[in-house]
Amino acid sequence: MPVEFKDYYQILGVPRDASDEEIKKAFRKLARRYHPDVAKDKKAAEEKFKEINEAHEVLGDPENRRKYDELGARWREGVQPPPGWDGQAGRSPGGEETFEFRFDGTGFSDFFEQFFGRGGRFGGFGGFGRPETESSGGTAFARRGRDIESDILVTLEEVLKGSERTVSLQRTNPRTGQTTTQTLKVRIPAGVREGQAIRVAGMGEEGIGQGGSGDLYLRVRLAAHPDFQVRGADLYYTLDVAPWEAVLGTKVIVPTLKGRVSVRIPPGTNNGQQLRLRGHGLPTGQLGQNGDLYVVINVQIPEQITGKERDLWKELSRVSKFNPRTN
Repeated sequence: MPVEFKDYYQILGVPRDASDEEIKKAFRKLARRYHPDVAKDKKAAEEKFKEINEAHEVLGDPENRRKYDELGARWREGVQPPPGWDGQAGRSPGGEETFEFRFDGTGFSDFFEQFFGRGGRFGGFGGFGRPETESSGGTAFARRGRDIESDILVTLEEVLKGSERTVSLQRTNPRTGQTTTQTLKVRIPAGVREGQAIRVAGMGEEGIGQGGSGDLYLRVRLAAHPDFQVRGADLYYTLDVAPWEAVLGTKVIVPTLKGRVSVRIPPGTNNGQQLRLRGHGLPTGQLGQNGDLYVVINVQIPEQITGKERDLWKELSRVSKFNPRTN
């Protein structure tokens, strides 16, 4: 069934020939502006933040971007499945009819779910688990319902503290066309990881006979953060500093998920050097323990300088005994 096309380039405000760096910069700018922790209208900002993240999920990945660009050429005709998909919506890999599922509250649009989601047409997962079949006397049988799978967008703040999300699950019977909607409360545990599956028991496809229902698995996709990169339970923050700050040392204020803190940059700090802030990362999975935040120093060289600045740099080069090629 056609879904509403999402113009991710328009959402990020970049041209279709934008470079990877331009896409990254546009995302960071918008993500900082609409991050729910800083926006005044938190509800509106939360929806915008999810939309920006979805655009970044697609355009920030070279393979997803290529597929999206191929699909985009046909959007005025109504969004249809891409080439190579056999059009058997509502059928399992074995060919039998199955329920169609749609989600709301996962942080992703129907468009993303259909074409780029865990059970999407591009993903090849099909969204179905393997049924379990039992028989008795050669006639009566019970078959467990198939598992279904989707993605859920989780922010780093939710990883830090845990949360409870409201997710709507809409089921459409392919035989009768009847649609039912259920509202679920899904607990996001603190310390959840990228790719981890959150299981909601009994919310998959209905079973046959005495067979129980399958389960719903929501696969975690961490929302990209404008400031932090994630590696396990550790966070990495790139701090731009001026050359004189790296040489002379200074104190700066840096963000963390728990608030802003002061960090001392020691004299003689090198480009790429990492300063460790213990316990300011994500939960490790061990009770009461968090990973660390690493502040990565990025020494910025001014691209344009005044005549007076040039004279001072020349004077420094004349009096300085430092030579990086011999020291």
